[in-house]
Amino acid sequence: MEYFYLTDPGKVRDHNEDSVIITENYEKEVLLAVADGMGGHRAGEVASSIAITHIASRFKEMSRIGNQEDAINWIKDTVSEANMKIYKYTEEHPESVGMGTTLVVAILTPEFLLFGNIGDSSGFVVKQGKIYKITSDHTLVNLLVKSGELTEDEAKHHPRKNVLMKALGATNTVEMDVIVVERDVDAILLCSDGLTNMLDKEQIEHVIDEDLTPEEKVRKLIHKSNNRGGNDNISIAYLRKVGV
Repeated sequence: MEYFYLTDPGKVRDHNEDSVIITENYEKEVLLAVADGMGGHRAGEVASSIAITHIASRFKEMSRIGNQEDAINWIKDTVSEANMKIYKYTEEHPESVGMGTTLVVAILTPEFLLFGNIGDSSGFVVKQGKIYKITSDHTLVNLLVKSGELTEDEAKHHPRKNVLMKALGATNTVEMDVIVVERDVDAILLCSDGLTNMLDKEQIEHVIDEDLTPEEKVRKLIHKSNNRGGNDNISIAYLRKVGV
């Protein structure tokens, strides 16, 4: 496997509230994670950092994650712990009340691949040059699309398209979506909405399909997002099988 991850503040924001990581445990199982923080007084970057640091450190300290059911239980428990850490932080720092973070993760082992998400950061798999979104956004407009009150095109331009229905740290309990995916994929792509709000599916695929290293692909996606306005922080975690 080859992988690379990077976060960039974009062209508009004066600081970066995203956090991103790709790490391995003793058995070379891989965790990818992206968090997009929110909140005043730079609290968003605190929330995303707490989430990524806690999950990554817990993963690295394990020799192996176990079977698929063990992994699902582990990610749910670990995310609940991270959520409580963020929630307690806001209790101890009143100026940060209202802070939170999205979170999208992927765990890849020789036996299985699973994704988890809270909020509107996205998880994709890549097969034969095409990207397929695995996660479902926890946003108001996505809820309205699913209920038939908005079309997909109306949702893209809706004034409340960034309103989240779920985030880490918003309440003292949280339920993460966990999705088990066929492991036979060419690559995994996680990103914050700073990428998906600037580039559409075809534009992302065009870069992913180029004969570039993972680092070159990630940097090019960020560059293109910034060229189109870069109105948010941009974070990407990309992993591919060697030779793909």
